[in-house]
Amino acid sequence: MYDRILVPLDGSAPADEALDRAIDLAATADATVYALYVVDERVLHATQLDAGGLVRAYEEEGERIVSEAVEAAEPVGVEVVTAVEHGSPHRAILRYAEEVDADLIVMGTHGRRGIERYLLGSVTERVLRMADVPVLTIRSEDSPVEEE
Repeated sequence: MYDRILVPLDGSAPADEALDRAIDLAATADATVYALYVVDERVLHATQLDAGGLVRAYEEEGERIVSEAVEAAEPVGVEVVTAVEHGSPHRAILRYAEEVDADLIVMGTHGRRGIERYLLGSVTERVLRMADVPVLTIRSEDSPVEEE
């Protein structure tokens, strides 16, 4: 079924829900979860703030978030490999998926909000379009359903 499941994390509720689903799948398939946090330096450059201090703050946030993924998987005995990468989120996710030979990517449908969402567009949408492996999207229970 699956051996290596990549779950990109950003600290949002949808990403946490994707992590829960990835852990469930990994427990069933005896797979390893790869928890990835991407420090998006484009946001830092766009805001023209002190990038050095903010980059370190984002790295620390990323380390905390991926460490929490390890803790979440421990009760069910799922191995979690963690990484904090830099770059454009969708490119970093795709690059890391190839690097670890992921056979599934599990992502929330909505992540960050506000200016970051405006600057980045939909990371999930880009990964869906460009990934060479299946992408399972998880809609957050809090996500509004758009009516047509």
